[in-house]
Amino acid sequence: MSRLRTILIDDEPLAISRLRRLLDKHSDTFEVIGDAPNGAEGLTLIEAQQPDVIFLDIEMPLLNGFEMLSRLTTVPMVVFATAFDQYAIRAFEENSVDYLLKPIEADRLARTAQKIRTLVERNEPRSVTNPMTENVMRLLAQMQPKKEIYSISVKTGEKIRLIPLSDIAFFEAEDKYVFLSTLDGQKFLTTYTLTTLAEKLPDTFVRVSRSAMVNRHKISEIHRHFDGKFVLIMNDKKATKLTTGSTYADAVRQLLEL
Repeated sequence: MSRLRTILIDDEPLAISRLRRLLDKHSDTFEVIGDAPNGAEGLTLIEAQQPDVIFLDIEMPLLNGFEMLSRLTTVPMVVFATAFDQYAIRAFEENSVDYLLKPIEADRLARTAQKIRTLVERNEPRSVTNPMTENVMRLLAQMQPKKEIYSISVKTGEKIRLIPLSDIAFFEAEDKYVFLSTLDGQKFLTTYTLTTLAEKLPDTFVRVSRSAMVNRHKISEIHRHFDGKFVLIMNDKKATKLTTGSTYADAVRQLLEL
């Protein structure tokens, strides 16, 4: 088995240092290629390096572990290394997600290494289709409290900017990326997919095609198009025109009360 490219994400430098020392004893299994002090930097590092495994804390600044995982386009194998209550630990273990309680003990990490080696040797794909990954995301959905969202975070240079939902006219997918467009004509790259946005955002935002989601309060005109489609004129600075998808026509009619 080739060594698994591994990233460590934790806001405690001492925890990172200890975990590196423990993983050195399993260098035949893990190759540590980097670490990050918070979820935002972890997200960037994972997307750039595409590791096989991540060791992830949950409570961190900027983005916590749950939030970071929900924004990944491809989720590697996840080992949580954090402090949490016993009920949560049992839930993680029952879902075949490994969980290390701090301070991490060497013998417990050894069992983790063996568990991951067994998973890989079974030739299960290290990707979003991995059963371990599916269990992670299902469990996260159950554990995450539903909270009202008022803004979307975007990265501009070295800063993270919060864009109020009321300032957003629409989201649009271009190739693998999703951009948000504001009423004043600005365009920002997001870390979300349209599917994730549809789950997170209030029903003010309507999916109108495979590549677009609009703020229905920011539509100034609606024109009928052929094949049951519509052309939406947004009230942003550019008066952007968006054509709805035919498979979304019924949903668009219902939501826009046409």
